[in-house]
Amino acid sequence: MKSDVILLGHGSGGKLSHQLLDELIVPILSGIGQHDQNDAAILASPNGRLAFTTDSYVVDPIFFPGGNIGDLAIHGTVNDLAMAGATPIAISVGLIIEEGLPIADLKLVLETMRDAAVQAQVRIVTGDTKVVPHGKADKLFINTSGIGAIKHDLEISGSNAQVGDKILINGNIGDHGMAVLASREGLELESAIRTDSAPLNGMVETLVSELGSQLHTLRDPTRGGVATTLKEIALQSEVEITLEETALPIDPAVGGACGILGLDPLFVANEGKLLAFVAADAADRALAIMQCHPYGTAAAVIGEVTATAAGKVRLHTAIGGLRAIEMLAGEQLPRIC
Repeated sequence: MKSDVILLGHGSGGKLSHQLLDELIVPILSGIGQHDQNDAAILASPNGRLAFTTDSYVVDPIFFPGGNIGDLAIHGTVNDLAMAGATPIAISVGLIIEEGLPIADLKLVLETMRDAAVQAQVRIVTGDTKVVPHGKADKLFINTSGIGAIKHDLEISGSNAQVGDKILINGNIGDHGMAVLASREGLELESAIRTDSAPLNGMVETLVSELGSQLHTLRDPTRGGVATTLKEIALQSEVEITLEETALPIDPAVGGACGILGLDPLFVANEGKLLAFVAADAADRALAIMQCHPYGTAAAVIGEVTATAAGKVRLHTAIGGLRAIEMLAGEQLPRIC
């Protein structure tokens, strides 16, 4: 650890987050190697494999265009289970409420959590509630844990990307992070940007059933965005990834806002997107599956695994050059999930 204290950047999902995990948290608590660090743990049970995940949501503000901290928490937990190829079964919810939060705001958050769980066909089965003094939190923090059943024998993991794989994303990049930022800063944009937060388990179930062993890796690019997530996968699988800049689906409003603010959409968070690594001869079928789903109409093939390497990610730019992609170095957008 290069710092003696915790910095905001340690929560960015980028380089500092990985240092915190790899050099302090993981060695002390579990010792799990980088190869096995996925969004959900895979557990053996007498009745088959289970996926287990946990997450905490501290987004600021708690209400933003298209959603709020409540449905974000359900979608995020469901999606982490889905990225392991699991069917979500149950979720726990822990609420840390700051004194002074309006009851009407809490009621709205809870109602959206309920509705999101119904939509994702998952049950909220247990939880906990704490209230802290005013000034000791920021309105509302939510912790969730989720469990899901893996009903197949496939290995879908960040360590399973293979040379020749095509890389797909199910839609536009950066919508969630920019929606939160615009709401937080009161930015007046010509076109409204809404969060992409959505449950992806239905899409994943179809990909699993239709592609089988040709589906190798799934990951949702949340904190740190597409770039950091791809770097994680490249390191886990020890491969080189090449992206095509001209293939990246970016809403013009998001691209314009990023340009004005000096941000790179590749590093902006998403909450309703997945990256899928599939065998080359299955890419057209995977793309068709995504595009037929309500959350995949703007799906695209954005790159491929080009070689065996020690975690290299490159962007083939629109002008024909190659740009190295590294993890987010600091805190680009604080508290977006």
